[in-house]
Amino acid sequence: MTRILLADDHAVVRQGLKQILIESLPGTKFGEASSGEEALRKAQTDTWDLVVLDISLPGKSGLEVLKELRGAQPKLPVLVLSMHPEEQFAVRALRAGAAGYVTKRTAAKDLAAAVKKVLGGGRFVSASLAERLAAEIQVGHGQVPHERLSDREYQVFRMLASGKTVKAVGEELSLTPQTVSTHRSRILEKMRMTTNAELTQYAIQGGLLG
Repeated sequence: MTRILLADDHAVVRQGLKQILIESLPGTKFGEASSGEEALRKAQTDTWDLVVLDISLPGKSGLEVLKELRGAQPKLPVLVLSMHPEEQFAVRALRAGAAGYVTKRTAAKDLAAAVKKVLGGGRFVSASLAERLAAEIQVGHGQVPHERLSDREYQVFRMLASGKTVKAVGEELSLTPQTVSTHRSRILEKMRMTTNAELTQYAIQGGLLG
């Protein structure tokens, strides 16, 4: 019998997860935890095949719980399920030992597939996250920061660095503001920067705005 511990501070989320997973994993037994401390306690006092862990927990954060779980039970796989976009926490979670990272916007069938893959001993990352991880591997191999960007990202980077707003960039490139914001997040991450002002300074120093 498969045993899965669901750690999320919202009862409705835990119930929804059970409904999704029981359809693809009939006969599974579920445990529940509403805080980081409770998740750690239950993980250490019972036997589980998988922990599905929310990053935003009261008390100990999900990342803290993840690190403690990996230290205490290195063979217990942990799948992080978060409301936060991948670009904010996914790489941190994977570095801390997570077997996968999915957002709460993930379709039910994809969530079930992620759980099955991790239960089977694999790791789960989305295609976009896999691309981001591949880009990270290239860091330090002779590339200057802006060369890590895709063609579209480089285009958005130059426009942002010139002082254009996300809305203005979107209108010019026929992209939604959300898409432009996603490009911006990836640009900042790949270039190891945090603000548009840093992008502007870099572009000016590198002569990239002419």
